[in-house]
Amino acid sequence: MQITAHQDGTRGHRGPWYSHLYVQVLGAILLGGLIGHFFPEFGESLKPLGDGFIKLVKMVIAPVIFLTIVVGIAGMRDIGKVGRVAAKAFAYFLVFSTLALIVGLIVANLVQPGRGLNIDPASLDAGAVSQYSTAAHETTVVGFLLGVIPDTFVSAFSTGNILQVLFVSVLFGLALAMVGDAGKPVLSLLESVSTAFFKLVAIVMKAAPIGAFGAFAFTIGAYGIASVINLIALVATFYLTSAIFVVGILGLVGIANGFSILKLIRYLKEELLLVLGTSSSEAALPSLLQKMERAGASKSVVGLVVPTGYSFNLDGTNIYMTMAALFIAQALNIELTLWQQVTLLLVAMLSSKGAAGITGAGFITLAATLAVVPDVPIAGMALILGIDRFMSECRALTNFIGNAVATLVVARWEGALDRDALAEALRGQPRPLAAGPDPAAGPGDDLVIAKD
Repeated sequence: MQITAHQDGTRGHRGPWYSHLYVQVLGAILLGGLIGHFFPEFGESLKPLGDGFIKLVKMVIAPVIFLTIVVGIAGMRDIGKVGRVAAKAFAYFLVFSTLALIVGLIVANLVQPGRGLNIDPASLDAGAVSQYSTAAHETTVVGFLLGVIPDTFVSAFSTGNILQVLFVSVLFGLALAMVGDAGKPVLSLLESVSTAFFKLVAIVMKAAPIGAFGAFAFTIGAYGIASVINLIALVATFYLTSAIFVVGILGLVGIANGFSILKLIRYLKEELLLVLGTSSSEAALPSLLQKMERAGASKSVVGLVVPTGYSFNLDGTNIYMTMAALFIAQALNIELTLWQQVTLLLVAMLSSKGAAGITGAGFITLAATLAVVPDVPIAGMALILGIDRFMSECRALTNFIGNAVATLVVARWEGALDRDALAEALRGQPRPLAAGPDPAAGPGDDLVIAKD
């Protein structure tokens, strides 16, 4: 028996409709929502399905990032390109992260979703958010910078800290590039290992519908749609603001750089549905690395921008922070001056970077931001604790799309974007990553089985 993988790079054009990953994930989300709504206890019990899938994905994230970055950097002829790409990426992150904070601030002032709730500050449960305020207090800039350096080379992979993996990957990639011909056997080996790991990613992604089903059933079963009703104004405002940011602002960025944001969203539909179902953008990180490379961005740019963006380019989280802070103040009938709001904005710019890579970063950075304005009690975060799970889905989706856009833009700035490959990808016909068996063959790709 001979097994041959399709090598044309196309996805979603072969086989019956129900065999496509995005259809399976969408169906799983809908089924999970129904189970969670009508059988909430059973829905809650399905949480291990979602947790197990996320663990499977996290299992491969560190080695995939390491292999992508090292192979990309070691294959460069111009080592100075690493510094240029990093500088351009951070410039982009700074501008658009700040813009996201400003957009959240403006919309919250215009819509005022918390106005009229008239919550008594004395009725707030400070204990419900104590873990987040404590974590925010313990997070410092110096601690963050030292935390980027792992205890050992191997511990970077065992802890699952993306920034630590990024740090050792860049260093090793530079070292491998500098040793010249002596490093070629190692580079060849890592390329072969990379092929195997991307196939492993394809295998893991087969379980995506099961993970999305379990995670969404748990979310609806545990929190229920009813928990959103009382705070529907905030949820609706946040989703609408995120949509405006993606379609409006990022859409203009796409036009300026020669691509359509709507076509990009369609190209990433499988990953976006997975992010929606699991409320985690990390679930689709390995697949995003493959998709961006297939869309014409060079491996070196993809390897540097995507993992870094997952920690520093959090557009959805930034919109959420300023909007949630003003919602709490409005709900408690606390009037913030223009200077206090500007202070919130400036602190949020710093705190959002300081909590990069920390679990629950959205809530932690919100606690750190509120701590600077004593008039708004941190205990007010208890007001939105019950709906945070529903808002985390939108945060993850916005963050994911923002990082895809950032990768294409930085690749174009660096002259490392194949326009023809991008056009083909956005038409739904992405090219293969390399000749021979495609290492990025995704879950939607079929296998041709030929019998001898």
